[in-house]
Amino acid sequence: MTGLDILFIIFAVVSLISALMVVTAKNLVHAALWLILALFGVAAIYVLLNASFLAVVQIVVYIGAIAILMIFTVMLTRNVTNPPGEKFNKNWILGAILSVALFVGIVVITVMSSISKTALPAVDTSFNTVEELGKALVSPNAYVLPFEVASVLLLGALIGAIVVARKK
Repeated sequence: MTGLDILFIIFAVVSLISALMVVTAKNLVHAALWLILALFGVAAIYVLLNASFLAVVQIVVYIGAIAILMIFTVMLTRNVTNPPGEKFNKNWILGAILSVALFVGIVVITVMSSISKTALPAVDTSFNTVEELGKALVSPNAYVLPFEVASVLLLGALIGAIVVARKK
């Protein structure tokens, strides 16, 4: 086992544990902070995979924008530290069993398939993926509209949180 393998396992475990803490945290602010750690673990895995552009996008977009927007939204709403009501409903055991069964099924299929044993094809070094991705993100015929719609949606969520949190 190489050093990269050990780092991958460490970052994967950190991401998994923090993702579990996101859904089990009782305080919404703590859940948002655990989400930032989970997203940072994913960014670190991107770095280990030599996908530096995706790692930077993960940090800038997801941690720097969306997670911080979620924290502001949660903090602007009232009574987030002590939410009323039950944390879990009656079906949480069924959901947990189905999640574990799905995970085991995916692992078994991956291990038994021949796809995991085949070598990946060589990447053409003349093809610049970052340049092509950048062109696709700003092209009017590609992904510009979904990004603009997402930004308007996030702005609407923030304005909604301000309206809900203001005093009458």
